[in-house]
This record gives sequence, C-alpha cells and structure tokens, in this order.
Amino acid sequence: MDGFLGYKVILAPMAGVTDVALRTLCREQGADMCFTEMVSAKGLSFANEKTRHLLALAEGEDKVAVQLFGHEPAVMASQAAWIEQEMGDSLAYLDINMGCPARKIVTKGDGSALMKTPHLAAEIVSAVKGAVDHPVTAKFRRGWGPEEETAPEFARRLEQAGVDGVTVHGRFALQMYHGNADWDCIRRVKEAVSVSVCGNGDIRSGADAVAMLQQTDCDAVMIARGAEGNPWLFSQVKTALAGNPEPRKPSVEDRIAMARRHARLLQQREGRNIVRMRKHAMWYVAGLPGAAAARGRLNYCTSLADFDAVFDELLEEAHRHEADA
Repeated sequence: MDGFLGYKVILAPMAGVTDVALRTLCREQGADMCFTEMVSAKGLSFANEKTRHLLALAEGEDKVAVQLFGHEPAVMASQAAWIEQEMGDSLAYLDINMGCPARKIVTKGDGSALMKTPHLAAEIVSAVKGAVDHPVTAKFRRGWGPEEETAPEFARRLEQAGVDGVTVHGRFALQMYHGNADWDCIRRVKEAVSVSVCGNGDIRSGADAVAMLQQTDCDAVMIARGAEGNPWLFSQVKTALAGNPEPRKPSVEDRIAMARRHARLLQQREGRNIVRMRKHAMWYVAGLPGAAAARGRLNYCTSLADFDAVFDELLEEAHRHEADA
C-alpha cells in the first residue's frame, strides 16, 4: 500500500489545535488524512464528555485518525475498542502517543515517557492490537535524552508487538521543540523495520517534504506546527510532491480571509468556545504589520465580532504599509 496506510501527507494530532475547524481547512488544502486532538484513554474510561467531544467529525469529513495517550495496557485496549465501535467506518486508524514531551503528560508515565519503558510500550501495542480490527500505529521520538537514540530499537520492539506503522519525530523528548529535527534518525528507523514509516519534524514548505522523503526513504510525511495558521502548507507540499512549482505564498488578504473563515467554522461548532480562536488568530497574523499590537487585543476577543474588528484593523494597517512602501 502506497504511503502510510494509504496516506501520504498527514496532519498531526495536536492538543488544542487540530479541532474540526483546522481539519476542515487542511483537508481542503490537500491533507490526505487528519488527526483529531490527542485523546486521553483515562478520560474516555471516565465517560468524560469533554474527552468524547474530541472525536466529533468535521462537516464532510468521512474518515479521521485518532491518537490515544495513556500507559495502562488494559485501559488503552478497552478505550480503543470503544472508539472503534463508536466511530465505525469513519475511523481510519488508531495511533498510540509515545512522543508527547509535555511535562503534564510525561509525569504520569504517558507520551514520550514510554520510550523509557519499551517493554510497557510493546505491551500496550499488543493489547490494543488484540482489541481492535483497525490498524494500530505509534508515534514516538528519537529517544528520551540527548546522545541516547533508541528509536530504531524501539521501532523494532513495537513491530514485534504487532504495530502496523510508526511515525518518528526527529528530536529527543528532552529537546521539546528546540533545535532541529534529525531526519537521519527517521532513515535509520526505516532501515530497521519492515512496517510503514512516517516522518515528522520541521516541514515548513513543499521543498522540505520532498527533501525528507528523499533523505529518509520514509513512506509519508506528517505536518504539525508548520500547519498552525498555515493550512496552505498542504497545498504547497502536494504540489511539490507532484513535481510542480509550489504555489505563491498567501497574501495578507488571503491570510486574513482564512482567519475569518476559521473563526466562523469554530463558532458554528464551538459556540462560546470561540475563544479558542485566539491562538489560531495569532498564528495567522504573525509577521503582519501591526501584529504585535494586535496580539494584545486578540487576547480579549470573546466573539466573532471581536475577531473581525481586529482583522479589519490589521487589513487596514497592511494596506497603509503597502501605500507607504
């Protein structure tokens, strides 16, 4: 099967980011598959409605991938089975989070902390595989700490446990998101296993995606922070992978128009929770004339009208800047 379980360009799971609005926009721009925000297995086991809400599909979204995090094999397996039963054909595949470096995640033994206990990581994969019919994958990092690259060996262990594919982020957990991702690590994992390998880390352009695929021989690319405020990245990547010149970068008008659309999609699905748009808005307007001052105002936006007022001001500022240039 070409790509990673049939998908070549994938939007990564990001807590508080990959909501229905962003997924809608990224799919429109060419993403082959999108993840929901990562989901707590423990939260699901408590019948947490806030957690279950994360599984909602965007309008027109026929399939979505879901990433679970946790460290208890039985809980992970039971909740994976519940997700499969609940979502049916709309579930593309299940991923196990073994790469999140956030302190509140790893202190509980979840996320990248599992790289320190590979036997437990393999046990989780085996338990989840035994509970569901859908493919099961895992996402992890280069290793826990600097000079301790364990990803190839870790991948082999997960393959022996039955994993259907792995995604590798080329940073150590302790690096968080600092420094550069080591793509050669992705290549070493690809050489170590026979299952599909997806590469992740530092894809900011179509050229980056092409370079990662050529350098690592991975089967697909996963885009995370590069998509924040920039759904167009998927169009750039798909065009570059087809061997064509990348589309022009979005204009100021394009960026403001997309931000407005994102806000409206959020309002339709989230209602008063449109305050979640604050961080998205800051990503859309980063680098625009007047953006520094606008960030303060965006922090107080509580309605669609509030966001529109700031976007109007930024558009006017950009036009004044162009006139003076």
